[in-house]
Amino acid sequence: QVQLVESGGGLVQAGGSLRLSCAASQRTFSPDYMGWFRQAPGKEREFVAAIEWSGGGTHYADSVKGRFTISRDNAKNTVSLQMNSVKPEDTAVYHCGAKNSGIYYGNPRTYDYWGQGTQVTVSS
Repeated sequence: QVQLVESGGGLVQAGGSLRLSCAASQRTFSPDYMGWFRQAPGKEREFVAAIEWSGGGTHYADSVKGRFTISRDNAKNTVSLQMNSVKPEDTAVYHCGAKNSGIYYGNPRTYDYWGQGTQVTVSS
């Protein structure tokens, strides 16, 4: 069983930056994708970004493209999300997920493991 632990959330002013990290507990860890999703109160969990664990290819939601960057460190089993030029609408609980197989990286239902989430609040 893989455990994912997020860190780095907090309160930031609009236009500022924040960096989220997610660490996997399992020593031998090789998912197909690692992804970041977010969930605001009363809304469904939505795709933010994903990275192919082996090849490093990245994918982003249109709403964050050009502002957020996802990266990974295979040796440390970590994935990060650099959030720049944040907006109030980025406020949500951010979750990282690991997906063992398949290509639908944008669908949260296809992910096998989730972290507990970290709160990001952007003030205007």
